[in-house]
Amino acid sequence: MAGDVERAVRWVGSALDDLRAFPAEPRAAIGYALWLAQTGGKAPRVKPLKGVVPGAGVLEVVEQHDGNAYRAVYTVRFEDAVYVLHAFQKKSKKGIKTPKHEIDVIRDRYRTAETDYQARVQE
Repeated sequence: MAGDVERAVRWVGSALDDLRAFPAEPRAAIGYALWLAQTGGKAPRVKPLKGVVPGAGVLEVVEQHDGNAYRAVYTVRFEDAVYVLHAFQKKSKKGIKTPKHEIDVIRDRYRTAETDYQARVQE
């Protein structure tokens, strides 16, 4: 169940613009999942994204719309905020595996989020 404290949402790189480019239905569903994360909850379609950053609490929400898969990746690892690392449409028709170039973006943006968090803690 969602808690009383709402964490901030911090967008890394182009994640916000990328999410805004999604069709309305997946955009709204992902927005709701992020709100639940802010308040300590977890949407039913959220699952851990394993093998990206070990032990980092990186999560992925997947929404289907008109035969396409829309994904948003975020982390709740940092105490004061939910960092949205990436939002993208999975275009590969081969399996469910996240493409390597998307994983590379997520890893780079996780490092950016970690740096941002450390700077905020030191303020």
